[in-house]
Amino acid sequence: MLSWGASYKTSALSLFTVKGSERRNTGFYYVQALLFKKVHVNSIDYYSDHIAVMVAMTKKVKTFQITLSDSNKSFYCGGDKVCGRIEVEVSEVTRVSAMKILALGCAKVEYAKGKQRCRQEAEYLRYEEVVHLSEQPTDSDGSVVLRPGNKYEYKFGFDLPQQGQLVSSYKGKFGYVHYYVKALMERPQQPTLECKKCFEVEEPLDINTPDLLSPTGGTKEKKVTCMFIPDGQVSLNAKIDRRGFCEGEDICINAKFENTCSRIVVPKAAIIAKHTYQANGRTKVFRQKLSSVRGNHIISGMCDAWQGKTIKVPKIKPSMLGCNIIRVEYALMIYVHIPGSEKLILELPLVIGTAGLGSRSNSVSSQEGSVSNASQSWVSLRMPSEPPSYCDITKDCRLDQPLTPLLDDVDCDDSPIFMSAPSFQFPSPPTYTETEEEYNGNSVMLPVC
Repeated sequence: MLSWGASYKTSALSLFTVKGSERRNTGFYYVQALLFKKVHVNSIDYYSDHIAVMVAMTKKVKTFQITLSDSNKSFYCGGDKVCGRIEVEVSEVTRVSAMKILALGCAKVEYAKGKQRCRQEAEYLRYEEVVHLSEQPTDSDGSVVLRPGNKYEYKFGFDLPQQGQLVSSYKGKFGYVHYYVKALMERPQQPTLECKKCFEVEEPLDINTPDLLSPTGGTKEKKVTCMFIPDGQVSLNAKIDRRGFCEGEDICINAKFENTCSRIVVPKAAIIAKHTYQANGRTKVFRQKLSSVRGNHIISGMCDAWQGKTIKVPKIKPSMLGCNIIRVEYALMIYVHIPGSEKLILELPLVIGTAGLGSRSNSVSSQEGSVSNASQSWVSLRMPSEPPSYCDITKDCRLDQPLTPLLDDVDCDDSPIFMSAPSFQFPSPPTYTETEEEYNGNSVMLPVC
């Protein structure tokens, strides 16, 4: 048996630490019944009061929720009006002294740096208002009496700050940007009830600017060594036609890769997201690969070129550049995987916007239409006969083995470093002669481009 000389609080806590095998030996159920009979004990009296309050709260208020007027709207922009209503139903007569609405928008960063906890917040929206029922009599102190069987609606509405003063909603690994509306029901001699409704904010980011529509590119090279002995170098030169893109668009890459080392290298490209968090004067960066493409293997002494190789922008959030403590940036990383050495990396900055290309897409489509019309006009002309093909050659030029061995697409260092390509000499092209023909007695002069 447990000793009654100990405090009731200690005894109550010890009840939940007794193992199942010991309950029968110590008279667990008897002690438990005695403890719950001792309602005059302060600790149990305290919990009993709180349980009673909770039961009273759930019994008196049946419904307490916030509903936004435009439920189909996925997000709001700066300058928009947020409207909604607070729905209340009670199961007993309840007096409400005040009903308040509070709209908040804040960014928060929190992460651990060793033993130190870094935390910082920034506020972008705060709106407070006391709302009233439109057709409900109020007392002299401003309170109203809600009765069961009726549905009450408190309507509210407020304007968001203008564009440029807010930041888009965001949720990351070490921080977030949240916007929500909170309703507070104040009742005399009772705790204040709260309910919350979140909403999304997306700040427009237009990419139709000369800076984002201008091309960008760069060049990188890397000297390769083997056991401190020079082993040639690898170089790349890449360019894209613009820096601003939207979700679902294709990025066209024009690049040239050159390999003068004795290893087989593989060119690749990927879209990278860079999340930067700042708190307590410290900075934490989190990088994430979103999508990637790869090219063919390049053997020693060879080069390769990408002519309009595309990589699609996945479904991602627009760039977030206006927040003080959270920053989201994107980049196109073009790199070459070199076995036994670090990668050769070239990063081209990208800006993911919310607005489309607009008039630029129309001009591009019109240019494509003009090109297609011109090509159709050329097809309508009667051209000379085609030159002979390689099929006319009777010599057997088949290979016993491929020129370049097939390699797996891996980022580790298990691909071969050295290789010797088998020698092979292609046959000369077939000979043919050009003859001038006259069609219907009329000569045709083709324009020189």
